[in-house]
Amino acid sequence: MAALPDLSSIIFLLIFLTFLVPMVTQRLLSSRRYRAIRKLEQARNSRVITMIHRQESISLLGIPLRRFIDVEDSEQVLRAIRLTPDTVPLDIVVHTPGGLVLASEQIARALHNHPAKVTVLVPHYAMSGGTLLALAADEILMDENAVLGPVDPQIGQWPASSIIKVAESKPLERVNDETLILADLSRKAQAQMREFVLGKLLDDFPADRAGELAHQLTSGQWTHDYPLTIEQLREMGLPAKADLPSEVYDLMDLYPQAGRQRPSVQYVPLPYREPAGTEPGTAPATPSRR
Repeated sequence: MAALPDLSSIIFLLIFLTFLVPMVTQRLLSSRRYRAIRKLEQARNSRVITMIHRQESISLLGIPLRRFIDVEDSEQVLRAIRLTPDTVPLDIVVHTPGGLVLASEQIARALHNHPAKVTVLVPHYAMSGGTLLALAADEILMDENAVLGPVDPQIGQWPASSIIKVAESKPLERVNDETLILADLSRKAQAQMREFVLGKLLDDFPADRAGELAHQLTSGQWTHDYPLTIEQLREMGLPAKADLPSEVYDLMDLYPQAGRQRPSVQYVPLPYREPAGTEPGTAPATPSRR
């Protein structure tokens, strides 16, 4: 009769599986993502790059990591663009709250300089630095409820425009040195961002109109998280269309948010079935109101 495993062996096996299962799960998920990207490339006849920043449990201990545009992203995107032939269109799927100005401008410049058509696809939102990428593209394909955002500079935790306003609203002798330094940095940041955005818009707009749009997007007339809808983008004259390929939604399903003990949003997935006790094709009974 075979000996039963002792308690220490069982504990060791459980610990081993605790570390192994997340690694295998992540590897399988990565494989599914590559297949979904390839499917989108075949449907669009393009090179697809993704920049999807979601809070996701990817470490062995399940610690959620929040992402934003950083220099590692710019290095990877620039490498992907460099490996793409000049005749091949570029599609970049962007889902991000923004990030570092340096990294965002590097990516936007590389997209703008690609000879073939460049399309930015926005399934949910591309704020701040993500909007810079959209401004550098030839076309913006969005979900009808997706949004972009202003690209006004932020100095630390404060909007540059607000720092300038505070510094200018007081007599000079009542403004401390730190505020004066921040105001100087804010003016420089605004001027630099306006110049960068203007350079991307001059290809598609007359100089006076491009200047107006650059000022509108960088001056801080909106809060930094203000959602610019597809209707507003069209009014501005930007090439935004509510024509997002279905493959993009399939791809986003493979980037789940970090697991929660209780989901905050729930719904009945398609195909939606008729409520119990209702004949097909008939509306459910409406309760009487008093």
